[in-house]
Amino acid sequence: MSEPKRLVNLELEQLERSDLIKLVETLLARIQVLEEQVKGQASTIQALQDQVAKNSQNSSKPPSSDGLKKQRTQSLREKAGRKVGGQAGHPGHTLRMSEQPDQIEMHRLSACPECAHDLTVVEAAAYLKRQVYDIPPLRLEVTEHRAEIKVCPQCQKSVRAAFPEGVTQPVQYGELIKAQACYLNTYQLLPMARSCELLGDFYGHQPAVALIQEANQAVAASSQPALAAIKQHLCQAAVTQHDESGIRVADKTQWLHVSSTAAVTHYGVHEKRGQVAMKALAILPNLTGRMVHDHWQPYLAFDNATHAFCNAHHLRELNFITEQYQQPWAAEMRLLLLEIKAAVTAAVPTTAALPQEQQLAFAHRYDQILQNGFAANPPPVDPPPVQRGRTKQSPPKNLLDRLDKHKAQTLAFMDDFRVPFDNNLAERDVRMVKVKQKISGAFRTQDGVSSFCTIRSYISTVRKHGRNVISAIHQALAGQPFLPTFHQRPE
Repeated sequence: MSEPKRLVNLELEQLERSDLIKLVETLLARIQVLEEQVKGQASTIQALQDQVAKNSQNSSKPPSSDGLKKQRTQSLREKAGRKVGGQAGHPGHTLRMSEQPDQIEMHRLSACPECAHDLTVVEAAAYLKRQVYDIPPLRLEVTEHRAEIKVCPQCQKSVRAAFPEGVTQPVQYGELIKAQACYLNTYQLLPMARSCELLGDFYGHQPAVALIQEANQAVAASSQPALAAIKQHLCQAAVTQHDESGIRVADKTQWLHVSSTAAVTHYGVHEKRGQVAMKALAILPNLTGRMVHDHWQPYLAFDNATHAFCNAHHLRELNFITEQYQQPWAAEMRLLLLEIKAAVTAAVPTTAALPQEQQLAFAHRYDQILQNGFAANPPPVDPPPVQRGRTKQSPPKNLLDRLDKHKAQTLAFMDDFRVPFDNNLAERDVRMVKVKQKISGAFRTQDGVSSFCTIRSYISTVRKHGRNVISAIHQALAGQPFLPTFHQRPE
């Protein structure tokens, strides 16, 4: 035995029983403190590892947050087994021969290329045609309006004829170029200065930025009846989709709120993200159908409508738990959700919901997977002392609680085929405004972002109805905006 150990043993033998008990109690208390420290450190390490492991493929983080080292994309979509390219029945976009070309250029054959015989007087036996689609040279057309001035022989007063409506300045731009300027800025998302440069390159006359600002304000004002019709449709729709995202306005973060159906889109901006903004925009409080969203808690405060959750978010979270925590139940739940989605896709052409027996079978498997998940995430043996607020839990336990408590909202797409599997429609509508911000930076004024949201609501709705966007903007400038009409409760 080594000398230090022998000395320690001698000291322990010389201790009284009471002293020995005190020493053991002290050591046990110290061990308990160290165990708590290790437990806290392990929790912190796990949280940091979770934070580092999250990316756009396994969480709600946007792809732009992935950084320069991009993760290998793992698509959540299942392979359909179809060949790459256009599918059967797709109309395609191949140029076709025009039966009435705008102009014809004849290419004469004056001599035989084989024997050099003169063919000038020989009639053509047939023609081989080739057509070229192109744009004629562009230029602005100036229309001068002259109003007659006459002296009335009856009253001897000088009077003049009236100018057409809208012709108010000695020199001004017309509605067509204003429509194109608004289109470039709000639909193609070009910054104002670059839109002016493009018009200058096209037409040889570069307008000032003020032209686009004036056009946007005019279109936004004229689009108000369309905006009212969009809101009315959303409030009466059987299913609507909703999302929100941060947006920079006048050097501050505000929130873009989107409400969508397959027929309309509504954008609104508010300085708040939660219920205050949702109530102020006056859509969510007036819904009568079902709202689809990403399970964010403020949406659930609106009990005037039923709810459905986006399962694309669930798939990403399940991927994260599978990768980071290696819990089998998460992979099983992911496969089950995709299996139900495939069953719904196959049944859509023939019915409006899955058969009751099939729904019960899927629901039973869903519950069984949740039981396995709860078994893998038991409550702590020594729960922490009761504190104010919600007790902190692990990501797997949080997701299990949500899937258990909101089973009906998660599987809503299974018993009502009008409900989508995910919230992608609203997310796609949000994406275009985020693209606008990436290209142009922040919005400088509150009026500017409000006008943009109104115009974008209008033209997104126009596009969903298959209409020409520039023509619709021109209609709005002329005081006759496109109004979406619905003859029955929209689905």
